[in-house]
Amino acid sequence: MVFLRYLDVCLVLATAPFVLIGGGPALGYALGAGAWILTRAGVAFVHDRARRAPDGRVKAGLHVAGMLGRVWLVAAAIILARYDGGKSDGIMAAALLLAAFTVYLVMSFVTRDSPLSPRPAQGTPSTS
Repeated sequence: MVFLRYLDVCLVLATAPFVLIGGGPALGYALGAGAWILTRAGVAFVHDRARRAPDGRVKAGLHVAGMLGRVWLVAAAIILARYDGGKSDGIMAAALLLAAFTVYLVMSFVTRDSPLSPRPAQGTPSTS
């Protein structure tokens, strides 16, 4: 089940050889892949902190900060790829991030891995 939860990251890493061997825009790929992996790690960290926060306002604030931070970082990566590399690099970064987000969204529904759902305690049987 862990593989399905990180299928988007596997997709991003698995496309690297095809982009590089095929002569695709490497800068756009690198910026898009780096932004996606960084945001996935950052959001996992923020959601873990939010789960352990005792106050509901702190939980909500951490979730909002995680979502907004992710949007800004991904948008910055696309803009940076476009203006630092060129039009094809910007399109590569945007296409990679769109594909990764689509897979992430579908897998979050399949695995029901919502950041708001509580995780069962160790040793406690799950009812689902």
